[in-house]
Amino acid sequence: MSRRAELLAARIEEGAAGLAAFAEGLSEAEWRTAMSAGGKDRRPVGVIVHHVAMVYPIEVDLARAIASGKAVTEVTWDVVAELNGKHAKEQAGVTKTAALELLRKNSHEAAAAVRKFTDDELDRAAPFSLSFGAPVTAQFVIEDHAVRHSWHHLARIRTTLHK
Repeated sequence: MSRRAELLAARIEEGAAGLAAFAEGLSEAEWRTAMSAGGKDRRPVGVIVHHVAMVYPIEVDLARAIASGKAVTEVTWDVVAELNGKHAKEQAGVTKTAALELLRKNSHEAAAAVRKFTDDELDRAAPFSLSFGAPVTAQFVIEDHAVRHSWHHLARIRTTLHK
């Protein structure tokens, strides 16, 4: 197993665990609070937690594509916004139990998948539409998406809830 892949996987698990631990302590009112940090995003906190959980498989698949040398051109920020909007409508009433269960399951599976990457795969670069077509490495995609995502949203949730 690649030491770098193991470290990346551990960071995914650490971020998800931090988000889960914080979310577990939220009241029902806090869970339903609309986000205010960051401008336009008004999804409720609970929907954001479920969103982080839901996209782990997508983030890993994107990294796999880059690791195979395939350019990722079809995933744009407009596509992401559309996916997020659809998800928010479908999960408007998501429970804390359901969201946290999915967060734990999908983060564990994402970490297990990342552990399978070789150093050569982590180093492989290909054009990536979410990075404006820049050729980025699979490791960058993992760090910028699967690793960073939980920390990013946890910080925004903390700001919204003043916690």
